Amino acid sequence: MAVLQHELTLGEAADLLSRALPGHRVEILQGRLTVTPPPDGSHALSLTWLVEAFAGAGARKAGLRYVQGIGLWLPTLADDFSIPDFSVVDEDFRDALVQKNCYAPNVFRLVVEVTSSNWSDDLGPKVECYAEAGVPVYIVADRKHDEVLLYQDPVKGKYDAPERYKRGQSIPVPESVGVTLDLSVDTLLDGD
Repeated sequence: MAVLQHELTLGEAADLLSRALPGHRVEILQGRLTVTPPPDGSHALSLTWLVEAFAGAGARKAGLRYVQGIGLWLPTLADDFSIPDFSVVDEDFRDALVQKNCYAPNVFRLVVEVTSSNWSDDLGPKVECYAEAGVPVYIVADRKHDEVLLYQDPVKGKYDAPERYKRGQSIPVPESVGVTLDLSVDTLLDGD
């Protein structure tokens, strides 16, 4: 009897893991497969608060949508994609579907990550990948180091050093996003 062996591509392995681990976030960053467990309560509350904040700021009237957990196709390597915690995207983002529920980077105005057990991905590879993809604004609620980082306006695929915000401060959402809004560091870190 002949046994056929098939070596999985990274994309196929990601698909298998997504099906085998419901609730986990499977991403490919710089050719590396990453799996993140479901978020904790504070993480989830931070994202709910972001939805409310952008709704209150009139993001929909400004022609924007705010979404959680949609894929961002990355230009770094052929199979690379991420699933940001929260994104502000153009109203017609669904027209920019690439594949696997991932959308082209040009429709993303802002990406927010709230760190979990994989905090080093949010502070390392994702900074590089989002800059290379041209994401105009990347905010990291770094719960590991108790601060929020704001990266913006990448040039030649790189962000300058981030602006750092501590507890008690607010982060002004850059004008390039398309709404006027200040985000509380404490709420980003802790939820409401």
